[in-house]
Amino acid sequence: MGYTITEKILARTAGLPAVHAGDEIMAKPDFVLAYDFPGYTDVIFRQLKDDFGMIKMPEPERFGIFIDHMVPAITSAEEEMHKGTREWTAINDVKLYERKGIGHQVASEVGYATPGAFVVHFDGHVSQLGTFGTLAMGLRRNVLEAFAMEKVSIRVPQTTRVDLVGTLQPGVMARDVFHHLVRVLGSASCRFQVLEIGGPAVADMSNDALQTITGLAMFTGALTAIVNPDAKRLEYALPRARKQLEPVFSDENAVYFARHEINLTALEPIVVIPPSPANTRDLKDFLGLSVQSGYLGSCASGRIEDMRAAAAVLKGRQIAPGFALHVVPTSQEIMAAASREGLLTIFVEAGAFVSSPSCDYCFGRIATMSAGQRAVSTGTLNVRGRMGSPDSEIYLCNAAVLAASAIEGRIADPRPYLQG
Repeated sequence: MGYTITEKILARTAGLPAVHAGDEIMAKPDFVLAYDFPGYTDVIFRQLKDDFGMIKMPEPERFGIFIDHMVPAITSAEEEMHKGTREWTAINDVKLYERKGIGHQVASEVGYATPGAFVVHFDGHVSQLGTFGTLAMGLRRNVLEAFAMEKVSIRVPQTTRVDLVGTLQPGVMARDVFHHLVRVLGSASCRFQVLEIGGPAVADMSNDALQTITGLAMFTGALTAIVNPDAKRLEYALPRARKQLEPVFSDENAVYFARHEINLTALEPIVVIPPSPANTRDLKDFLGLSVQSGYLGSCASGRIEDMRAAAAVLKGRQIAPGFALHVVPTSQEIMAAASREGLLTIFVEAGAFVSSPSCDYCFGRIATMSAGQRAVSTGTLNVRGRMGSPDSEIYLCNAAVLAASAIEGRIADPRPYLQG
């Protein structure tokens, strides 16, 4: 009997020769990450001192903190929050990444996406580091344990394997792949499991595309997602890696909870209708529905591939009168690349508002909607009130669909624009 990549990573971090799904273990994370946010990091920092008597963090190189929410600060309380984070990281010699972009993306850029590593965070979207063979989990309830103790208690999860085959057609993107996966498997299909993505189509996918798929894994109920890293992933990750580890891979005879195959060739653009990320529908059934706002960004879909797709549709065209299009690259590194390629110029000339990287558009702190308005979005969620009024609506879609919708002021198919 073989082992999954998840079982191999957890066995190493638990100091055991092998572990199996269902085992209760104590595992030492290679990295513990967080972004500063009220009720989370401020409470953790206080508890470490008051409840655990920790003045200085042992092994500070294992920790990383990101300031990516409430950026820029609009109240003195928000700036006090950031100030406290700066002070804590300075005292503890912990790396701080401020205004570099959305932390989950920046984490991959600065080497926390180390193949074979075990990473924990309180936010589940850190799962996107799984693109590079990193086991990255959101431990919302017991992340304090990861800060205060060397090891965390964890039950080795089962793994569901999804093999992707076929080829994506123009106008169809990774967002459509993931949302189709939810439609086929179900929103609770991988509950408390690891979603392992494989199959021959993976080799043709960009890092951006796979980060979109792995970063949204929580909407299948999964704890995280992971990919067995191929040459393309290792070429990106290994030179940046913050720790020397041997990449590991699932055995051919690994035991899975379930296996599925998804053919991409016939897949068409998808829209996810409010108020749930499980409400996957065919785009064609919602064409013509009026929309007033658009958000291109987030830790799920604001990377260079998304920028290129939107720019290909918008180039030489104007967004509809009264439509508000907000373009927010996921990181400074991505924003700089988009600038060098002239993509930001295309957005500005089309009438979009281009912003520096921030999480604030995704959770409705900036560019909020009023009652009765609708948005097309590449954000992470479409629940009520996510981008403003609880009586507004969010339709999730890929970057090309969003751009076409911005031009028409209604949900639109991008494929005629790409063909033209």
